[in-house]
Amino acid sequence: MGSRGAALMTRHRRNVGLLVRFGVVGASGVLVNLLTLVLLRRFGPHFDEAVVALGSSGFNLRWYHVYSTIAFLVANLSNFQLNRTWTFKSNLAAPWWREYWPFLAVGLAGQVIGLALLTLLMHPGSPISLPREVFDDSSGLRNRLYWSQLIVIVLVTPLSFVLNKLWTFAAVRSARLGLLEERRSDDVRVP
Repeated sequence: MGSRGAALMTRHRRNVGLLVRFGVVGASGVLVNLLTLVLLRRFGPHFDEAVVALGSSGFNLRWYHVYSTIAFLVANLSNFQLNRTWTFKSNLAAPWWREYWPFLAVGLAGQVIGLALLTLLMHPGSPISLPREVFDDSSGLRNRLYWSQLIVIVLVTPLSFVLNKLWTFAAVRSARLGLLEERRSDDVRVP
């Protein structure tokens, strides 16, 4: 394997490392998301109650959509900060707001997809609805909302990783190149 093959292996090894760190941060985000969801479910209206009817479609915006979105926003902020400082180490490369807005946009795109999946998993008329005889909401382990939210998170995470790596934290790559050029120019100036 020549230098090109070695460079390819190094790049993939680095990407696997990033994916593992992203996964650890994601696991902490899952905990934050589910804890937020549990608190909202416990202290708010029943998650299956309608908030707003969506025209004559037979679908409603339900409390579980609201709870899922709030839980997403809390976990998104936590995940962003951990990814920024630990996974991608971009906290010195770009201003916080400059990276947060793309991270939030990627997350919101994932949340829209997630809400559609959540609806399919929760709606009794859906072909992929979680069976109510198994997930009868009699305990936390048999709660349809918790399992649906967990399934959504697992399915949306790979898309989030790829988009955040390529777009949100892209400043890291350009900033590292800029830092290398600065160091080279400083080294040249030092007598």
